[in-house]
Amino acid sequence: MASVRGYLLSWTTLLPLIALVLLALTWGRTLGPVPVALVAIALAGTVLAAVHHAEVVAHRVGEPYGSLVLAVAVTVIEVALIVTMMASGGEKADTLARDTVFAAVMITTNGIVGLSLLVGARRYGETRFHPEGSGAALATVGTLATLSLVLPTFTTSTPGPGFSAPQLAFAAGASLVLYATFVATQTVRHRDFFLPVDHDGETREEEHAEPPSAQKTLVSLVLLLISLVTVVGLAKVESPAIEAGVRAAGLPQSFVGVVIALLILAPETLAAVRAARRDRMQISLNLAYGSAIASIGLTIPVIALASVWLKGPLLLGLGPTHIVLLALTVVVSVLTVVPGRATRLQGGVHLVLLAGFLVLAMNP
Repeated sequence: MASVRGYLLSWTTLLPLIALVLLALTWGRTLGPVPVALVAIALAGTVLAAVHHAEVVAHRVGEPYGSLVLAVAVTVIEVALIVTMMASGGEKADTLARDTVFAAVMITTNGIVGLSLLVGARRYGETRFHPEGSGAALATVGTLATLSLVLPTFTTSTPGPGFSAPQLAFAAGASLVLYATFVATQTVRHRDFFLPVDHDGETREEEHAEPPSAQKTLVSLVLLLISLVTVVGLAKVESPAIEAGVRAAGLPQSFVGVVIALLILAPETLAAVRAARRDRMQISLNLAYGSAIASIGLTIPVIALASVWLKGPLLLGLGPTHIVLLALTVVVSVLTVVPGRATRLQGGVHLVLLAGFLVLAMNP
């Protein structure tokens, strides 16, 4: 009981509640610089708290369910941010979903993977993982990205890089089917492919500390829901300031999507790096590729549904530069995961690809 009481008084419990009060005080108001800064701090802190509570729930249910819980929680936040900012209108709202989803794919497949490989290989010399599980996840990422972000560039039913209504419905349905199939594969049919391996390449079950009690898990689940709702509201309050900040920095308005993806995926990046430091590279890859799959597989259907009442066109097609980056990322990722082991070199290559994406996002 004392343990639960201490948990209730921790910052991860108090901050979402404080942020909820702040949301109530700022909703529908025009904010000055100081309130905007406070909302930004509360938003970032609430995202961290949400991911913490997702990790507590994940710890209770075990792997690979844990990685799935965290990926879905992060993606719900991402989708909420995209929809609320698109609903508020503003410059380039019609491409916000594309920019954010593509940024999430590049950050997960190059940033999280590259940093995890670099940290893990630096500590252990060589990292090992299941090529079957990681390869299947990568194939799903490549298929989802191509169907949802590349094909709209080449379709001719509607002007611009967008889908017609039937095409969008197909892309949304295919995304849901692929996501559901991947989840079933990861958690039921081939669960062993997504568990960590030792240096002999043998699957080993996770060795966790004592899992949290059912009471603590229930508290975290409630706080996770509160955090998600609060993040949605604070994002709506903060969206004008984010767009204004990007303009003031002289960056393209499409960089707003990169800012959202960086904000949302920062906690998950830390979780993946921690797993790599503990020689659990498979968990790092589960987080990276699982987040990319969830980002596309859940965002596109929600955006397709929201497009019924959102104003303006929905432009999903990537430009030539981003298509080249995506194709290169898929090729390099295949060469990384197929052997089932990697060194610092592969990590460095992925991080250079991420750096190239960021440079071109700031200076197209």
